Amino acid sequence: MTKTGSRGGKPTLKTIADLTGLAVTTVSRALGNAPQISEATRKRVHEVASQIGYLPDRAAQRLKTGRTNVISVLLDPHEEILGYGTSLMHGLARALQSTPYHLIVTPNFISGSNVDAVNYIIRNGMADGLIFSRTEPFDPRVRLLLENGFPFVTHGRTEFTTPHPYVDYDNYTFAYEAVRRLITKGRRKLVLIPPLKRLTFYQHMLHGFMTAVREAGVAFDVPEAIDLDCPPDQIRDHMRRRVTQADAPDGIVCPGEVSALASITGMSDCGLSLGVEYDIVAKQTSRLLTQIQPKVETIYEDLTATGEAMGDILLRRIAGEDATDLHVLLAPQLNFPTP
Repeated sequence: MTKTGSRGGKPTLKTIADLTGLAVTTVSRALGNAPQISEATRKRVHEVASQIGYLPDRAAQRLKTGRTNVISVLLDPHEEILGYGTSLMHGLARALQSTPYHLIVTPNFISGSNVDAVNYIIRNGMADGLIFSRTEPFDPRVRLLLENGFPFVTHGRTEFTTPHPYVDYDNYTFAYEAVRRLITKGRRKLVLIPPLKRLTFYQHMLHGFMTAVREAGVAFDVPEAIDLDCPPDQIRDHMRRRVTQADAPDGIVCPGEVSALASITGMSDCGLSLGVEYDIVAKQTSRLLTQIQPKVETIYEDLTATGEAMGDILLRRIAGEDATDLHVLLAPQLNFPTP
């Protein structure tokens, strides 16, 4: 079977109809996975379409349905989180693989919240739904999308009273369990490398950290000079200076793998050994950290599962499901070794 139409041109719905013996309208509905078409017929039509290299005319589809069949993703070039974009996109692709939707990625830089990019997508009908991360308590992107009734899902929560779809990681529990683990290892002066203050998950993580240190009555430090978005050398230099002071930390909570590696380098430069003079509990999103530094204790965040959940929720929202029930809070996966 060739990848051409009956006259050697681009395959069309009629090409598939001729090859299958079905009506063009039946082929169209089968490609759209219409429930009134039997599963066997849908499967057969999809197989033939794949074999001949059929691609739908997206411009014609948009005129007919008002849909673009595009999901737009505002993706951060987040250096701190190893494999962030790759893992998230893999999960999204998994959620959308059996649908007609395509992903279009727009870089979302940390210096701004990309309200202009969101506004452009809405005004020009560039997508049927939008996905983005790094949410703020009263995120202007969320406000704009809610006002326009545009389907979206965020990676992270906000403080708007109007419900909106989101998938988030339980950063409160991450920080709380990280502190508890360091305390069980005998650490009594703990430091949190915090997220950027303007982001919502800063509040969640700080709350978990402070709850745990106050319950245990141990000393703590949340530095103002650095945060998770700082370059690794800045975190390294801060930790190098910090350990020369009288109240040097012996336990560090790192919300990412890069910050953990930078902290280890700074402590090592001062002659301190991980697992001896100090311990670290880090959030892990890849398997690289424990391969390089097996003495680091980790709590896992599954970004592929995050991407898949975001894709599923956005599809449900596009289909008209109420936003009130479109929330997922993913639990941290504790990877602490057993005694």
